[in-house]
This record gives sequence, C-alpha cells and structure tokens, in this order.
Amino acid sequence: MYQELLSRIEQSKSFDFGNVISKSIDLFKKVWVDGFVHLLIMFAISLPVLIAMFVGMFMIFGLNYLVASGGNPEYMNSQEFDPTMIPGLIGFVLLMLVISAIMQTFNIAIMAHFYEVCKSKDLGDAMPQGGYFKYFKNGNFKKLLVLSFVILGISVIAASLCFVPIIYIAVPLSLLLVVFAFNPELTVKELLTASFKLGNNNWFMIFLMLIVAGLIAYLGVFACGIGFLFTAMFAR
Repeated sequence: MYQELLSRIEQSKSFDFGNVISKSIDLFKKVWVDGFVHLLIMFAISLPVLIAMFVGMFMIFGLNYLVASGGNPEYMNSQEFDPTMIPGLIGFVLLMLVISAIMQTFNIAIMAHFYEVCKSKDLGDAMPQGGYFKYFKNGNFKKLLVLSFVILGISVIAASLCFVPIIYIAVPLSLLLVVFAFNPELTVKELLTASFKLGNNNWFMIFLMLIVAGLIAYLGVFACGIGFLFTAMFAR
C-alpha cells in the first residue's frame, strides 16, 4: 500500500489551479454544515484543554513565585531577572507542548473524519460509519499522539530558524492530515515521507492554493464575524 501510494505520487501531474478552486467551492456548498459541526466539536474539545493549560500555568508560576520570593511582598518590585524563575518557565513550556499535542491529537482525528465526509459527498457515496472519533480505533490514538508531537517538533524547529523554513513546511504539513485520513494504516514515518513527497511535487501551486483558500475562508468575517465559523473549514 505504501509503495503504491509513493508510485501514484511520483506519477501525479500538475493540476489546473482554477479548476481545483472551482470544484472546491462546489464541494464546500455540500459540506459547509458538516464543516461547521466538526469545527464546533474541535472547539468544544480545545476549550477545556486551553483552560487546563492556563490553570497549570498559574499553578506552576504561582508555586515558583512563592518559593523564589519566600513570602517577601517586595519581590515583585525587583527589576532584575531572577534565575529561580527558570524552572517555572521550563515547566510552562513543557506543559504547553504536551497539552498542545494532546489537543492536536483530537483535532487530527476529527479533521480526518471531515475529509472522509468530503470524499463521500463528492463521490456521492454513503456517509462514513464509526462516528467522529473513528480514527482513534484500532490503536490509532498512540500513532496520532506521536504524529502530533512530530508536527509540533517540526514546526518549532522551523520557526526557530528565522521562520523562513516554516513557509516551506506549511505545504507538506497541510497535506499530512489528508494523507492520514485515507491511509490510516501507514506508520508516522511513512505518512511524513508521503506528505513531503507530494508537497514537493507541486509545492508552489499548493502554497498558492492555501493562500487563496485562506482568503476565501476569511470572507466569513464580513458576515458580522460569526460567518467565519461557517467558512473557516474551507481553508482546511
């Protein structure tokens, strides 16, 4: 299956930009309600996770402050950086990375289900069975968690290199969830390899499409802002 996928990617040809955008708009007319529902589910999952992250942040910094200040009320008036705050900063960064990876794990599974819905409605097939969290079955949760950490790791490294590489990785990472949705049996390494290979084949066209899709999705802001909730998934 993996070698067949790579072979199909190698044989793939450049696509007509205008035709793809036109077909994407036609498809979105069929799935915008489904996109809205999937977006709400991701929001419902992300909100408590974000609350937990901020609660953890205050607990870490609060505890660290009490230890560093020794109860001295004048401690906050000090203008010098206190090295004893470093453990708190490190703890917060690690907490943020772990929670972000967990949140992204759920989002990947939900987005994969949305892509399957799109495929079904585009081809006129029956709707996918198994529910919104079907991609957590068959031991996929561990794979998705590892995939989330890999995505975060690649993104952090790319961002640390003056943000220029992050423009390059935006294309293959945008394809990664689609590749997973239709090839969930592949390993994390195989998913990454296939995504980067596909992205490199048509990098400029896909990058341009991401920009245009983002602009189209942003049009929802003009509908009193709330319209963005209905158009946001077009960019995905």
